[in-house]
Amino acid sequence: MDKNSGDRFHQSTKYHRNQLIGNGLDWDNRPEVYKEYPHSKRINLGHPAVKVSKALDTILQKRRSIRIFSNEPISKENLSYLLWASTGIQRKENGYEFRTAPSAGALYPIETYLVVNNVENVDRGVYHYFIKEHCLEELKLGDFRNEIAQAALGQSMCADAAVVFIWTAIFNRSKWKYNQRAYRYIYLDAGHIAQNLALTSTGLDLGSCQIAALFDDEINDIINVDGIKESTVYMSVVGYLHKEE
Repeated sequence: MDKNSGDRFHQSTKYHRNQLIGNGLDWDNRPEVYKEYPHSKRINLGHPAVKVSKALDTILQKRRSIRIFSNEPISKENLSYLLWASTGIQRKENGYEFRTAPSAGALYPIETYLVVNNVENVDRGVYHYFIKEHCLEELKLGDFRNEIAQAALGQSMCADAAVVFIWTAIFNRSKWKYNQRAYRYIYLDAGHIAQNLALTSTGLDLGSCQIAALFDDEINDIINVDGIKESTVYMSVVGYLHKEE
């Protein structure tokens, strides 16, 4: 790893007054804002009807990074609500579908994948969240607890949690408009989504922990993305807190 690459990136992607060049956007080649796996089995998540009744102040006071989980499964209904609350479609206006988390230019470069370990009525395996239809797309079934934990630098919470959220970026969605500065916005977008998930988890009496320490390409291999056009940028685990006897 080049120890100065981050410094050079930050300097080279700064905006400077009187140096902005307005480039026309190539609307004919605008990237799609939805990724789908049309040949995969789809699991209907139902309407995200779970309601968080706690006050925002209470949720903010209670939010913690939780790394030790019980073996209690989370419900499919809670998973549905977590997915919607973190990055689902919130409203439709003037032909656009806006989501629960903000995105620079409404370009939505972040995709959500799941490693399901312990969710009621959802088999263990790897899934993609198809936002447009609010459903899961089954990518591969099986027990991936050990693989996902090892790919997260050996963090056992990835094996113990009910579900692991994996967020990737499809870089060209943002680069289409923002060129190299897009990477700044992509990481901000991922942060917005992760915060939505953390607060919603707390509101549902679940625990979460956000993860940036990971072997990028090992995670990419688990979810079968190329690591170039699309790559993992962030993760989170969610589950019920382990209670001391």
